[in-house]
Amino acid sequence: MTTLSPPAPLTVLVTGGAGYIGSTVCSALEDRGHTPVVLDSLVQGREEFTRGRPFYRGDIADTALVERILEAHPQIGAVIHLAALIVVPESVEQPGRYYRANVAGALALFDTLIGRGVRRLLFSSSAAVYDASATMTVSEDSPLRPLSPYARTKAMTEQILEDVCRAGGARGIALRYFNPVGADPQLRSGPYLRQPSHVLGRIMEAAAGRSPVFNITGTDFDTRDGTGLRDYIHVWDLAQAHVQAVESFDVIFARAATAGMDDTFLPINLGTGQGVTVRELVQAFGRASGVPLTAGKAPRRPGDSAGACAVIDRARTLMDWAPQLSTEQAIRDALAWERHRATVLAGVEPSRAPLA
Repeated sequence: MTTLSPPAPLTVLVTGGAGYIGSTVCSALEDRGHTPVVLDSLVQGREEFTRGRPFYRGDIADTALVERILEAHPQIGAVIHLAALIVVPESVEQPGRYYRANVAGALALFDTLIGRGVRRLLFSSSAAVYDASATMTVSEDSPLRPLSPYARTKAMTEQILEDVCRAGGARGIALRYFNPVGADPQLRSGPYLRQPSHVLGRIMEAAAGRSPVFNITGTDFDTRDGTGLRDYIHVWDLAQAHVQAVESFDVIFARAATAGMDDTFLPINLGTGQGVTVRELVQAFGRASGVPLTAGKAPRRPGDSAGACAVIDRARTLMDWAPQLSTEQAIRDALAWERHRATVLAGVEPSRAPLA
């Protein structure tokens, strides 16, 4: 990976910047000398994660608010859109809520931004948009087949972003996350839900005795040990990828054009390229924590798939980015955050976004 000298300081609007990933992205931006401006409804995000940053509480679909932010910060040169509802089983139970928040909200946001002259848009997408792969690997050219309403909101929003960029003279990058884990190594932010839905959080809850047992949901997948295979990427590596994408935005599209790729919209995988099964993650937790954990078994959850790992050649070639941190380092950072988070967060963490 090429290490670039910091460019001129940038001002970046980060929607969802009070959340787990968004706050980490903001810290990574600041570490490179940039200024994140945070827009977050705090439906799930934490106001503590916005300290010292320009912060606006509200909805991404609030056109007047977004216009006010752009007027107050005319130097905003790029937008990273992370704000979304993200719980797969909940999306199956409440699809309308997910389509309203994730798809209609993004459309309103993109329309406002492009209408006000913003030309660099980055979208937090997901590997959940891909179809199952016989090789358990997927590239950006692999077939798409989102299986849950949550995943379909990501695929739909990608299509919307492509269309509005093409019509409005903007450019868009869809960063397709695989499975973020860990915490900011400097412990400025990390996971915070009392009832986490992601697998490492549930493992940690069981290891700490706050839940009776960690159940592996699905042990009959066509993987090497029957449990789901995922590509676990350290959240700090993920945040660094966002910084690299913002700093190199125009270079990315110039390189894409030279390679005969689309010069308006690009999906880019963000993972490690290394598949880890859920059972292997449990074993890695035992090594990293020194606390062996016995896992139970449970049926698959609605919308779950066997999973896959990323082909990250495009991120390497276009962005000069590659992950640097291991899964076990992510687990160690998550455990350190768990011990530290009470000094950062005041009061009770939300257990889940309130139902609409």
